[in-house]
Amino acid sequence: MSTLALPPFLADPRRDAIDLHKAFKGFGCDSAAVINILAHRDATQRALIQQEYRIMYSDELTNRLSSELSGHFKKAMLLWILDPAGRDATALKQVLSGDMVDLNAATEIICSRTPSQIQTIRQIYYAKFGVYLEHDIHYCTSGDHQKLLLAYVGQVRYEGHEVDPHMVSEDAKDLYKAGEKRLGTDEKTFIRIFSERSRAQLAAVAACYDHTYKNKLKKAVKSETSGPFEFALLTILRCAENPAKYFAKVLRQAMKGLGTDDKTLVRVVVTRTELDMQYIKAEYHKKYKKPLHDAIHSETSGHYRTFLLALLGPHT
Repeated sequence: MSTLALPPFLADPRRDAIDLHKAFKGFGCDSAAVINILAHRDATQRALIQQEYRIMYSDELTNRLSSELSGHFKKAMLLWILDPAGRDATALKQVLSGDMVDLNAATEIICSRTPSQIQTIRQIYYAKFGVYLEHDIHYCTSGDHQKLLLAYVGQVRYEGHEVDPHMVSEDAKDLYKAGEKRLGTDEKTFIRIFSERSRAQLAAVAACYDHTYKNKLKKAVKSETSGPFEFALLTILRCAENPAKYFAKVLRQAMKGLGTDDKTLVRVVVTRTELDMQYIKAEYHKKYKKPLHDAIHSETSGHYRTFLLALLGPHT
């Protein structure tokens, strides 16, 4: 569900390319004009603008944005200019590379995406970077966390809403036996069920587990596992139950306390804008009694703030 405040008419990509070029000319960049155009164009329109810009000025729009903008605003814009799957692939490569490996960010991106999104990301990842996503996951992770992520990107899961009630109770029983009922944990069972079941099925398993064993499956995961493996299981489970609620919480944590986790703020706002931002805004308001718009407004400034708020859409 897109929240973009798109123009009421079909924008002219050639006109947009000309206006962007004008915004770059002269001393300093007219960032307000850049935001005004690009924050209000969908993925298809942005691709056409880039194509026109390349034809007219023999230059890549991304190169120009990169040299004209700076800081968090630049990072957010360079991610936004891509299409959703290309954006996820690029964000994943950034957090799985060099000295700046961020396992939480990589885990969040992988474990919160649908099977069809993951398949597209894998294809683009290889086409763009010449390496398989699985290779980078294998290189950067270890143990049960690695096994779970590799199983999760490798499985083609059902994406519909139907559930198999018999399998639901069997899975709940298997998870109970693999965790709370025994000494130690049978991680293989957790990996199998969490990587093979659809979101609807896993949400039903969690409900059945809560009802049958008088304990929440989330609590069982927390007491039976730890570290990146626990984080991955909880991300899969929370996104199976309510992805918007999950991302509302991620955004809250990024802005809580002293300072702001801008990397997370940029990643979540930019990657969810064209998917489910309306739902995330509603969940945020419901849970934290404050509009997401106001929270971001108080944590950011300048063109960076203007851009993120433009992506959020109308202040509700």
